[in-house]
Amino acid sequence: MADPRTRYFRNLRRLRRSARRWSVFAGGFGGAAAVLVPLGGVSPVDACWAAAAGASTALAFWRWSDLRALTAQPPPPAPDPAIAAEQARLRIVASVERNPLGRAAVGEIRRQQALLALRGTAAADSWSRLDRASRTLAGLAHRLTGPGEPAQLEAAVAERSLRDLAYRVASVEKALRLAPADATLANSHRVLVEQLTTGIVAYEGLVAAAANYVAEDGRAADEDPSVSRLTEASDLLRGVAAGLAELRRHADPAGSSGTSS
Repeated sequence: MADPRTRYFRNLRRLRRSARRWSVFAGGFGGAAAVLVPLGGVSPVDACWAAAAGASTALAFWRWSDLRALTAQPPPPAPDPAIAAEQARLRIVASVERNPLGRAAVGEIRRQQALLALRGTAAADSWSRLDRASRTLAGLAHRLTGPGEPAQLEAAVAERSLRDLAYRVASVEKALRLAPADATLANSHRVLVEQLTTGIVAYEGLVAAAANYVAEDGRAADEDPSVSRLTEASDLLRGVAAGLAELRRHADPAGSSGTSS
């Protein structure tokens, strides 16, 4: 999406081109009407020329009026370069994420950036554990149906909270390095680390429960339904084969006797 300044100058160029174009049309149609009407009198064709000249003249007048009104307005200020660069980056990322492969690549880049930002802090190991657990849950998501669906929403909310908590732990730890003698700050850091660790353990427990739900939900019977169907098909084929062999023996008694003798 273009910024206001870009839109302003784009509209200015568009109105100027439109005003010039309709001015040319008005001049052409007006000249044709001025020449043809006196020569042959007013006919239906001449009326069309005159109507086209009048319409194009009116449109040219309106376009020039719009152009003057827009020119009278001061152009919006130029955007901050940092903001413009960030907007361009977001547009590029959004276009890449429309493709599934691009979305996966962007997600991996973000994970690596997060690990790099947390490297060397107490939150780095917890972040890695959370990352592994979230990927595991993502693989189970399409099977968490029925009663398992609310667990996905709870897991998503918990994951966002834990990631935010991990960033807070890293920020406090970096501040603690600047003031190692601050007992209050050290105690706050310790409490945050304990909260993060407890949250990670609870999240991993949720993933384990989701995996157990998927496993139990797939066990509608002690035996896999596909295995049961294969067994039934095998028994059916064996029965058909035995029946065909019995028919062949009844249809060829002489051959059976000769073979016995």
